[in-house]
Amino acid sequence: MRVLIVEDERDLADALRRALEEEGYAVDTAQDGAEGLHKARSWEYDAVVLDLMLPKLDGRAVLTRLREAKSTPVLVLTARDAIQDKVALLDLGADDYLTKPFALGELLARVRSLIRRGCSDPRPMLRIGQVAVDTVARVVRLGDQIVPFSAKEYALVEFLVVHRGELVTRTMIYEHLYDESDDSLSNVLDVYVSRIRKRLGNDFVRTRRGEGYIVDA
Repeated sequence: MRVLIVEDERDLADALRRALEEEGYAVDTAQDGAEGLHKARSWEYDAVVLDLMLPKLDGRAVLTRLREAKSTPVLVLTARDAIQDKVALLDLGADDYLTKPFALGELLARVRSLIRRGCSDPRPMLRIGQVAVDTVARVVRLGDQIVPFSAKEYALVEFLVVHRGELVTRTMIYEHLYDESDDSLSNVLDVYVSRIRKRLGNDFVRTRRGEGYIVDA
């Protein structure tokens, strides 16, 4: 899944990016509101982490203008903890908020929750036959056994299972699993699909030649 962080405090943005990448997310960053709004409108993100106090365009303006075009889940970071401030953020279109300072584990949990809510099936455990995808622990099980996958391979399994029964194009996968700086998009997807089939069964992922991939519901 792909996340955008809009945060002008470089140390905080870097810490959030590293934490999300360690969880297997593709992460883009923006250091001001204008850049953040441009990226949020230009790409299909699974979630946006948005600070309120930003140069060029503040978080409220970013949120308001983004909601004119997209329904991307947004987690707002704010230093204000008054009830009226939180109510105002939700009324502007925020899906959730987190008051600074915050625990990193809570932010990761809230991002997971937002992404699940944006999917057709918000359950944390997704099952297809003997395959179970735990979106909280971020592991895949086949029967009672945990199947070893790299972070990016897991992300692909989760994305395919979330969209089970639907045709998933290569473009959709690239847009949701890779960040803007990734240039390793040649045949790596074919390698990942081959590994998934080897570990979960040849019939788990079907290829529609020239179109994409599909996992049966």
